Amino acid sequence: MSEKRIVTCGEIMLRLKSVGHERFFQSPSFEATFGGGEANVAVSLANYGMNAAFATVLPDNDITNACIRELRGLGVDTSTIVKGDGRFGIYYLESGANQRPSKVVYDRAYSAISMAKPDAIDWKETFKGATWYHITGITPALSQSAAELSLASVKAAKEMGLTVSCDFNYRGKLWKYGKTAPEVMCELVKFVDVGIANEEDCQKSLGIKVDVEVEAGKLDTKKYEALTAKVLEEYPNLSTIAITLRESKSADINGWSACLRNKDGFVLSKHYDIKDIVDRVGGGDSFASGLIYGLNTYDSAEKALNFAVAASCLKHSILGDFNRVTVSEVEKLMGGDGSGRVQR
Repeated sequence: MSEKRIVTCGEIMLRLKSVGHERFFQSPSFEATFGGGEANVAVSLANYGMNAAFATVLPDNDITNACIRELRGLGVDTSTIVKGDGRFGIYYLESGANQRPSKVVYDRAYSAISMAKPDAIDWKETFKGATWYHITGITPALSQSAAELSLASVKAAKEMGLTVSCDFNYRGKLWKYGKTAPEVMCELVKFVDVGIANEEDCQKSLGIKVDVEVEAGKLDTKKYEALTAKVLEEYPNLSTIAITLRESKSADINGWSACLRNKDGFVLSKHYDIKDIVDRVGGGDSFASGLIYGLNTYDSAEKALNFAVAASCLKHSILGDFNRVTVSEVEKLMGGDGSGRVQR
């Protein structure tokens, strides 16, 4: 296991997915698993052999105990999970196909982390021995107190000398407590070193607009060069901004690539045509974890970016929120072996 300790923090939920590609309650069954952006990142990092811990606040009940057992079984340090008041959040997923998009319904009001006070987690204890901290724009969207907790966490991480990464994840269905995303995120990002986003996240979480078509069929990389330059210009504390580039042709067929800008310039990744998508939920989290692993492992940002894109490409073939792939599998795809031939 890597000596570098990486901590992530956010909400993990019970994921209830309709069977196969069925509509909600087409049959009286749901596939029950766990998932949530920051937990997904911790699981991937543990899969890659890194010392990954997941911090959150969960209720003291049997669902939480089952969740902790699952995370532990996947190699994640759960000693940073705090028990508190509130409930275990749920999200329902209906998997799309062809021209019918996937659909998510949230049931996370009054969840334990959304009700947690900013000091519910002892950040000095949580970050002890850690070198990296990862958070997303999802937790600050849950409630005012969750936003305060998120801001307290990044401030503490910077005070303790950690590198901070943040996936700007914009979730329009969550920002309901009176604050807009830019009001909260623009302050939080001042304490971030590595930003991760897609074009919509930059626009709606940070209010940074350039002439980028979110639903364009063909990606214009010149526009992303301009967008990444503008993000770093407005947030000089950021050393790196990485943006995923998804060409959504249907629920089953996506083009997938990413770009990155740091002080050395602009880098564009390899491009993948992903067909017959099994599950795209968690795709962005698998990119974030791949980038964190790559930046901590490889000697170039370009190689780190290509690891992240390959890891996320593979996630589209795996059911569930978690990306259950190994470093060798990702590096094999990076090397050009994407044939899908049976390994004997």
